[in-house]
Amino acid sequence: MDFNGTWKVYEEENLEEFLKAVDAPQMIVKMRKEVKPVTVIEQNGKDFTFTLKTPVCTKTHSFSIGKESEITGVDGRKIKCTVREENGKLIAVSDKFTSVREIQGDELIETVTAGSVTFICKSKRV
Repeated sequence: MDFNGTWKVYEEENLEEFLKAVDAPQMIVKMRKEVKPVTVIEQNGKDFTFTLKTPVCTKTHSFSIGKESEITGVDGRKIKCTVREENGKLIAVSDKFTSVREIQGDELIETVTAGSVTFICKSKRV
């Protein structure tokens, strides 16, 4: 699956509930509700770089399929996770959440679950 490209969020479901479930500070919850981020994904085989851009900040994290890596959450906290590829999907598992990214047609769909809360983010390639 080719994740390379620039992706613009156009729809989100349960964002506020998800941010609260992962204990994001109220300021982050309020700010993030107003912003539709752009994600730039660079894929080179099993190596990935994700750059999340908002008017407030830009965050970049890199990982390799099957190796533990450290990412920075929306609130600045460091989170260790391992990403695996399964049936064309990128599945990241940490102690706080599970994220599944997949391409459906011309959309990038991310489904993130923290406890009993599921957040769905839909982006289009730009």
